[in-house]
Amino acid sequence: MRLLALFAALVLALTGCSGADPARPGVLSVGLREPATLLPADLADQAGRLVTGALWTPLADYDATSGKVTPRAAASIESGDRVHWTVKLRPGTFHDGTPVTAQSYVDTWRAIAAEQWVSSPVLTKLLRAREIKATAPDTIALTLDRPSGQVPALLSAPGLVPLPASVLASRDWDGFAKAPVGNGPYRLDGGWKPGSGGTLKRVGAGKAEEVELRVGEPAAQYDAVKAGTLDLATEVPGDRHEAVQGDFADRHASWALPEAGYLAFPVTDPRFADPTVRHGFALGVDRAALEAGPLAHQVDPAKALLPPSDAPGERTGTCRPCSFDAAAGKALLKQAAFPGGATVYFGPGAESWTRTLVVGLHKALDVSVTAQAVPKTGPLDGPSTLDVKLATASPYELLSLLASQSGYTDEVFRQNLSMADAAATPEEAGELYRLAENQLLRDLPAAPLWSGHGHAVWGPRVHDVTATPFTGPVLAGIGVS
Repeated sequence: MRLLALFAALVLALTGCSGADPARPGVLSVGLREPATLLPADLADQAGRLVTGALWTPLADYDATSGKVTPRAAASIESGDRVHWTVKLRPGTFHDGTPVTAQSYVDTWRAIAAEQWVSSPVLTKLLRAREIKATAPDTIALTLDRPSGQVPALLSAPGLVPLPASVLASRDWDGFAKAPVGNGPYRLDGGWKPGSGGTLKRVGAGKAEEVELRVGEPAAQYDAVKAGTLDLATEVPGDRHEAVQGDFADRHASWALPEAGYLAFPVTDPRFADPTVRHGFALGVDRAALEAGPLAHQVDPAKALLPPSDAPGERTGTCRPCSFDAAAGKALLKQAAFPGGATVYFGPGAESWTRTLVVGLHKALDVSVTAQAVPKTGPLDGPSTLDVKLATASPYELLSLLASQSGYTDEVFRQNLSMADAAATPEEAGELYRLAENQLLRDLPAAPLWSGHGHAVWGPRVHDVTATPFTGPVLAGIGVS
């Protein structure tokens, strides 16, 4: 037995099981999935945003509910006419020691627009600036093609953070993603190790001296936090959701993610041109079954058109199309003389929950419904599921996307959306966005299905855990004893 114990200890030492290491003062250990990339402008996954949220400081933080702008790397973002905008920068430095200047942003944004990354539409379709230039080392001047009050929300997008001159010159994006250099409170020490993780060292206003990022599966990380060998797990697997309260009491939190699912209808197709048909299909969706089934408790059934991470102002209205009422759905299809039969199309990553959706629609509405991958070319002759990952906190992005995906071209809706974009105050914009949202709920070119949420658990030595939609847990704000 003694020999066996010695052998086990030797194996443990050789495998380098860091998860069993004793906690070190000032060092926070964090479990996460493998990020898709660490290039800020080209990521949309929770793990990538968690890491880049510590490596970079955005121009500002924007709260979609209140419209409040909190300057960060920017000292101010101001305009007198909502066409000409001026961004004043605070003094800043990249982790390689070079200064962060207005030209850093201008050159980065040009690269983002040219490379067609995930964040490219923020510049080309939402901001739509006629000119962006550095008028001083600490000043960015933007001239838009129309008045817009959404500029602070758009410039707060996590994908628009600056890149150092070295990578802008080399354009070695893949190499940079393995050893990113940001302007945030932590730097990545030794590069990123796929399948393993990396170490963040504090260089700015962070509470923990060091953050150990450990890549792994959520179930194992959850259990490691319970066992005391990991401080923070940034995802809770579906089969652990019911146990969270008992396992962690007040040491867990959830937050709204900038993700949502929809069923978009081809409104120009004669079979789906009648809103009555679209409402019938919406009422035939069992959203709770999607949440508990293929979406594994990682989402909330939709209660509004806009997800909580993107919704301005108080949200007290009801969403009738968000209800599951099979009898009412069947009655609406009968009322509209729907001929029956429909194909629901799905894109990458949405096949599993789309097939469950289709089975539920067939059962609830008693019509033939099948699922099929979106073809590479040609218009769609049936609804399609949308798995939307937002790049900004501006409702303009999502509302215009839903209209575009469904072919919805109502002039009143377009005017409300344009006026919301041009509004002078967050309050005025919020009212106009609600008008646009209510019109979409009435005409229903796209039915809301679910909105994503994040969930984290942590050990007893961790404190001050807060989370935002785009970063998840704010690593720089987390203390560890």
